[in-house]
Amino acid sequence: AADQHRAWRVTPLQERRERVRAAVEAWGEHRDTLALALVWEIGKSWRLARQDVDRAISGSEWYLEQIEEMMQGRAPLEGPVSNIASWNYPMSVLAHAMCVQALAGNAAIAKTPTDGGLVCLTLAVALATREGLPFTLVSGGGRNLSPVLVRSPEIGCVSFVGGRDTGGQVATDLADLGKPHILEQEGLNCWGVWEYSDWETLAGQVRKTFDYAKQRCTAYPRFVVQRSLFDRFLGAYLPAVDSVRFGHPLAVSSPEEDLPDLDFGPLINAAKAKDLTGQVSDAIAGGAVPLYRGSLQDARLLPGQNADAYVAPVSLLEPPRSSPLFHAEPFGPADSIVLVDTEAELLAAMNASNGALVSTISTDEPDLGQRLAGEVRAFKVGINRPRSRGDREEMFGGWGASWRGAFVGGKLLVHAVTRGPDGERLPGNFPDYTYVPTEHG
Repeated sequence: AADQHRAWRVTPLQERRERVRAAVEAWGEHRDTLALALVWEIGKSWRLARQDVDRAISGSEWYLEQIEEMMQGRAPLEGPVSNIASWNYPMSVLAHAMCVQALAGNAAIAKTPTDGGLVCLTLAVALATREGLPFTLVSGGGRNLSPVLVRSPEIGCVSFVGGRDTGGQVATDLADLGKPHILEQEGLNCWGVWEYSDWETLAGQVRKTFDYAKQRCTAYPRFVVQRSLFDRFLGAYLPAVDSVRFGHPLAVSSPEEDLPDLDFGPLINAAKAKDLTGQVSDAIAGGAVPLYRGSLQDARLLPGQNADAYVAPVSLLEPPRSSPLFHAEPFGPADSIVLVDTEAELLAAMNASNGALVSTISTDEPDLGQRLAGEVRAFKVGINRPRSRGDREEMFGGWGASWRGAFVGGKLLVHAVTRGPDGERLPGNFPDYTYVPTEHG
């Protein structure tokens, strides 16, 4: 990879664009095969799997048109970019980032996530390398590979997407190296409800929060609700959760039948399902009130299939502080609801995890929403709408323990993997400074 980088970084930008474009076109040609691999490997529904591939393609196409301006006054790094990412978005996050890194003049190394995505990524990387892109894909345990992919002197930048425990170790390994880095970590993303009355809108939003079983870094597993609104909140929330559809993503009665339109399939593996089910049981034993518990009887499954990796939607009121569901992201279809009486309590509950990637406040008073949003420790705060990573030019990052290193999105993703003028301070959350450009909102 280091040898490839030395050759690629002096390849003219126009040739880099042509090769990346050819790779993206190859992804488009094999779009359904890539998507089916995601269905098979990580349990995405057919709709969400195609969406993941399509976003990788459209996002890369956008950078193909913008890269010349974004590279003005900038140069590739001294070594390849090392990518260590979670399993949930192999195409739209990992493969897409590798294309941008290549456009910026860098070779890219990626570790296949331990829990899934190897087949999809192998095909995507094979298609790209066939077009001459300097991509390297490696597989193996994080314990063996992470030290090499983080601390090797040949590495020019480390890009990480995953949990706080692993991300914290990567940050520790990087502390004395001075390497450019992008470390996206989890946080407890909260949805606050205060002085609100548009319950029909909220009901539709609640169902969508269950897409992919909340197995994403921008999922909303915690609702913080004004106590005086709780009865009306439940009137909207419970039917919305009950309308969630889950099961085997390929369960059809005949080959001619369309694949089912499901909100989610299995969790990433049976061990995760068992762990989450245990956390829910422990939380109830510790005093949480079960507001909703779905049943696997409602899942769309094949006759006689193993269902060990499936978990039905569940919602708990006031999980005990001793429960992981109180302070951490469950990465599964488990909601927790916390009731509050004052604005101060609302903010304290929404800031429970020392930083989050996204949050939302539902309120009838936009000015109040903006004021509260300014005190929520999340990088993006929506008023009456959910927030996500965003596409194309939209900046993305996080506060506190949810993000370390350079922010990304638009030109910032290119700047994070290139060298600018001497003394440049990239927008980001670093040990010695935090900088957010004024256009962030």
